[in-house]
Amino acid sequence: MTQLAKRLKAVKPSPTLSLNAKAKALAAKGADVLSFAAGEPDFDTPTHIKDAAKAALDAGFTKYTATGGIPELKAAIVDKLKKENQLTFTPEQVVVTVGGKQALYNLFQALLSPGDEVIILAPYWVSYLDMVRLADGEPVVIETSVENGWEPDPAAIRKALSPRTRAIIINSPSNPSGAVLSRAALAGIADAIKGSDCLVVTDDIYERLLYVPGGFYNIANVAPELAPRTVVVNGFSKAYAMTGWRLGYAAGPKDVIAGMQMVQDQSTSNANSITQKAAVAALTGPQAPLDAMVAEFTKRAAMMTDGLNRIPGVKCRKPEGAFYCFPDVGALIGRSYKGTAVTGSVKLSEILLDEFLLAAVPGEPFGAEGFLRFSFATSPQIIEKGLDRFAKLVAALS
Repeated sequence: MTQLAKRLKAVKPSPTLSLNAKAKALAAKGADVLSFAAGEPDFDTPTHIKDAAKAALDAGFTKYTATGGIPELKAAIVDKLKKENQLTFTPEQVVVTVGGKQALYNLFQALLSPGDEVIILAPYWVSYLDMVRLADGEPVVIETSVENGWEPDPAAIRKALSPRTRAIIINSPSNPSGAVLSRAALAGIADAIKGSDCLVVTDDIYERLLYVPGGFYNIANVAPELAPRTVVVNGFSKAYAMTGWRLGYAAGPKDVIAGMQMVQDQSTSNANSITQKAAVAALTGPQAPLDAMVAEFTKRAAMMTDGLNRIPGVKCRKPEGAFYCFPDVGALIGRSYKGTAVTGSVKLSEILLDEFLLAAVPGEPFGAEGFLRFSFATSPQIIEKGLDRFAKLVAALS
């Protein structure tokens, strides 16, 4: 048997991808599976974006581009960051990547040496920890609680800082919790790290999917002094329903972006040329389809939250952004279904899928045992049916 790299021993398969694959496999066999597992909008990519891709294809724009992205896309990203986020970057401070995931992967590969640390707030997107480990870094997890709106304690951040701390990751709106960090919380984070030189990585992939007033802001808006050491990561998958197009970007200090591009030079090289043309249309074209999607998600968020809260033993905070509900199912842990003990969120998720054909992601891999993640990026009819199946499971527990 071939011996694989030791670093892989610390890495786990993505539970969201694994669960979604299992649900799709069951559906392919004819099972009536309802999936609340996918992290992608159920809307089609807007027509003007697809038209731009078709035009690029017809024009023969099918060759390699510069690794860091075509000039017009980098210019559009710079303009977007200036107008929408009040952040000033130059094209040299931007790199276009194969999805937002590659932007983060490239960053950690460029930034971390063995033993370097990255502070990560729990609950966290499952890939953060493993991407840090794949770069021989060490994740340092800070717990938060639903009672405090999933906002971190600045004192805990100060305690977690060490001479090996290279970065802290912020994801707001959050996957999986749907929480949006308040300005006060962001100011608290900024104050906690002001005596250090660690990078601030702000994962803004869900920034346009907001269901609360006030608009989006990241830590560099709240604490402008951090802007020179902030890396903004974003992409087109969530806001523009372009998950399969695989396009993201990062903007930050020139030396960091140059290092990320060097990693990309030796891995994928440029992102898909046709997708880059489509992304220009996404940023510069009409935003009405996005507004319609957000309006629909707002309704679904309320529908799913209310439905979950009507189920005995389930408590759900209304999401403020993204497209996930993250209910507390701790009261169900320790009970049993037909003699099978519900030992944790993973077992509860397995029973839901195997017995009720309902796919929901366990909270344990997100660093939040006792919770489940339900995506409401699906139709109201499926949400209603899924809530009914979940309620039937809860009623059958003893």
